[in-house]
Amino acid sequence: MIKLYPYQLEIGQAIADSIMNEKGETFSVEIARQGGKNELSAQLEVALLLAFAEAGGNIVKCSPTFKPQTITSIIRLKERLAGWGMSQLFDSSYGYMVALGNARCIFFSADESANVVGATAHILLEIDESQDVNKEKYSKEFKPMGATTNVTTVHYGTTWDDSTLLEEVKQMNLELERKDGIRRHFRYDWREVARHNTNYGYYVERERDRLGADHPLFLTQYELVSLSGGGRFLNDTQRAQLQGGHTRHTAPQRGRSYIAGLDLAGEAEQLDDITTVAAARRDSTVLTIGEVSPGEAPSVNVVQQYQWTGTRHSDLYATLKDLLANVWDCQRITVDATGIGEPVASYLRRALGGRVEKFKFTQPSKSVLAFDLLASINGGRLKMYERDNTPECTEFWNQMRLARSVYRPNQTMGFYVDPSDGHDDFLMSLALLNHAAGSFTIRKAVGK
Repeated sequence: MIKLYPYQLEIGQAIADSIMNEKGETFSVEIARQGGKNELSAQLEVALLLAFAEAGGNIVKCSPTFKPQTITSIIRLKERLAGWGMSQLFDSSYGYMVALGNARCIFFSADESANVVGATAHILLEIDESQDVNKEKYSKEFKPMGATTNVTTVHYGTTWDDSTLLEEVKQMNLELERKDGIRRHFRYDWREVARHNTNYGYYVERERDRLGADHPLFLTQYELVSLSGGGRFLNDTQRAQLQGGHTRHTAPQRGRSYIAGLDLAGEAEQLDDITTVAAARRDSTVLTIGEVSPGEAPSVNVVQQYQWTGTRHSDLYATLKDLLANVWDCQRITVDATGIGEPVASYLRRALGGRVEKFKFTQPSKSVLAFDLLASINGGRLKMYERDNTPECTEFWNQMRLARSVYRPNQTMGFYVDPSDGHDDFLMSLALLNHAAGSFTIRKAVGK
């Protein structure tokens, strides 16, 4: 049996009061990640199934995805019912319902492509991870489920940006609270959770050290601070942190380990018959070499950069292979394998083996790159060589200054340089280098 913390009980009591007294309130609940909002939901479902087992009625719960979120919610409810000694009393039907007597909890996916059955929510309507649920999907298909029953509704989640469904409901609730004093929005950041669970506090403090206090994920998941639209990807402090004190290397040093990130120019940039002025604006193929120090979170010093503008990919094969294998003997290499980058990545994979990782840029994968790059910079684990006024170094810092971020649904993030400002090839090569560090392991000599 799992005991709820005081802040969970506070929320549960407010929801139960609205249900039992048919108030039909809509609540918004923000609890720091791993702070127990899913546990609260499951225990509340158990209590309501018991309370309405004879009278009957439906609890309807939706999650952004069926797999794994909806499935996880179903499993958790079954486990909690079993924990209360009711494993032989509840019935699980059709794969998405759990019933106790005449009361049922029906689980749906809120994925935009999901065909949602027109169920009625008599007891409670729950929106899990509300920040990731499409507003139109909710308004058209889920909210009407409680229209005829004046159902109590709860939106659970963590903060993201100011355009989400959760944020919209939250702001509406705060405005109502200012008018009538009735609390409808419940917010408990990581410090409140840590008051009741010291181990949780230690964990979050380590996450703050790893990610950085101003990392988007730390701000939204633990501090519950809403992001606003986007802006510069790196602020002044982060760019200062990125600046290292080591010199640029022209060759590897004995006993050191090296990794690489390779960003490839797009097809349009491989044409030969363009003017010199246009060529100056073209994207480049950029190879970034880093010296890596192993550890639980490896640290990387950028020691060399190579740039090729207007050079066909096929003409770079031999050069890239020689630099990566014979000059720097890179142990881990992450290569842009998006679009026409695929042949280069495949060639290097065949030539250099498993040390080459082919990386395809998609919105989700690029979001991971962005979050990881910020974490490494914030944590002081990624450093650029001293400024030397070379074209590569000058363009690198220009892109670091111009890089922008954008926050997307489902807690993903984009980063880029606006085409009107220039290119982001050095930025992406750095991000790929940082990704290579994440899977780095030292090769050990084998002998008798």
